[in-house]
Amino acid sequence: MRIFSQVGSKLRAKLAAAVPDCEVIAIPDRGAIEPGLEAEVLLTQTWGSENIAEVVSRGVRWIHTLGTGVDRFPFDRVGDCVVSCSRGGSSIPIAEFVLASMLVFEKRFPQVWMKQAPERWYGERLGGLYREVVGLVGLGGIGLAVAERALAFGMTVLATRRSDAPSPLAGVGIVALDEVVARADHLVIAASATSETTGLIGRDQLSAMKRGVHLINVARGSLIDQDALRTALDDGVVACATLDTMTPEPLPAGHWMYSHPRVRLTPHVSWSMPGAVDLLMDRFLENLARYRRGAPLENVVDVGVGY
Repeated sequence: MRIFSQVGSKLRAKLAAAVPDCEVIAIPDRGAIEPGLEAEVLLTQTWGSENIAEVVSRGVRWIHTLGTGVDRFPFDRVGDCVVSCSRGGSSIPIAEFVLASMLVFEKRFPQVWMKQAPERWYGERLGGLYREVVGLVGLGGIGLAVAERALAFGMTVLATRRSDAPSPLAGVGIVALDEVVARADHLVIAASATSETTGLIGRDQLSAMKRGVHLINVARGSLIDQDALRTALDDGVVACATLDTMTPEPLPAGHWMYSHPRVRLTPHVSWSMPGAVDLLMDRFLENLARYRRGAPLENVVDVGVGY
């Protein structure tokens, strides 16, 4: 079997070592590829490539994107190819990022750190996660990983999801979006970016939130009406917005989010930890094994909804 690869040399070497009986062929992600080259499988990035239509014409039947979100993938140029992704591969580091963000908010880091003798000792009042409500907008791999860790802190976990299926994790209440928004002390946006979720958190949802809520977005900026969010921040309804993703990305210099006192921005790094990319690659290797034995693939993208 031949596999086209549009990922870095280290990942390509890992792939070649994992399947020594396959031929892994490095191809560029733009411009023409060498005449006569053909392969059955393409491993590429979540945004695809500029030359993906030509790559697909070289016999590709299955495409795997080395990432989780596929909202930027050029589905209109891949014909009848099956497309899968590494959904869930970043759930561990992102869940850790979410819990860290909640703890930073409640424990008032770094404000409580001392650089000189304070006016008084023992006077700071800190919050906590115990008995707080975390609301999850989305209960996929990331949402479940956050829920598992939040339950360990003694939090109440509520979630809303696209399907009517019960939670696969005991202790998680499945409720409507309106209830999640109204009850959450920490609201975590972890749903996929699709046409259905654009502006999901808008003026109505923001105005219905508890005063002093902490909003965390580790999904895509398009899920939140950012103008409405600015109003909610200015009014103090949202006490803090921890945003690892926003619109546009990269955020331009001088944007209001950089200077707003209630906003904490990170440059789309919640997925990062040692071995993070290896976890994404493992999802492809698991699927490759299934593909080779004729078993159904996991994490197949529904092109119709982009998820």
